[in-house]
Amino acid sequence: MNSSVNNKKQKSIYLVLNPQMQEDLLIERLNLIIDKGISYIQIWDNFMKGQDIGKMITEIHSISSAHQVPLLINNHWKYLRDFPLDGVHFDSLPANLTEIKQNINRDFIIGVTCGNDLSVIEQVVEQNVDYISFCSLFPSLSARNCEIVELKNIKKARQIFKKSIFLSGGIIPENICKLADLDYDGIALISGLMSVETPQTIIEEYKKRLNKIK
Repeated sequence: MNSSVNNKKQKSIYLVLNPQMQEDLLIERLNLIIDKGISYIQIWDNFMKGQDIGKMITEIHSISSAHQVPLLINNHWKYLRDFPLDGVHFDSLPANLTEIKQNINRDFIIGVTCGNDLSVIEQVVEQNVDYISFCSLFPSLSARNCEIVELKNIKKARQIFKKSIFLSGGIIPENICKLADLDYDGIALISGLMSVETPQTIIEEYKKRLNKIK
């Protein structure tokens, strides 16, 4: 699919929050960008020992729900039973996803990280997963455990998977142009956004590059 088709669809930001970040600073910066075109928020599976996870989730959800942005947890699907969460993002497709759905026993959003193995794409279609995220597009410290994804595999995945596709890993405003020939719905950001003092300025720059706004 060519870039002229892609540009008709406004691309969004998928925000990944690091729970090891100073909590009051995280909340402060989240409030600065929550209304800047964020489609999902995910709390990364990177908790500190003894951390009050429920308190953090509840505080973040009070912000996300007010702006109608779904809040997801990374991997810990059982938290959906106890805390105000809208879904779960899995680093890999669970073999027991059907049982997990039955255990939660309510509607919730499901996302899965994908790489170069296209057989996984076929499986997420069968399991009616809501979105997929490819990791990693470029080398990145926060995505160091991900393989580098070949762009041709993202194009092939789009032919199979018709729901939302996000791209992550090492994406900065300057290399977004390298993704121009791909059909995707947005990018996932963590260290490239929340680590700066003025995230609202950075997110606007990302949005301009993503949607080619002058």
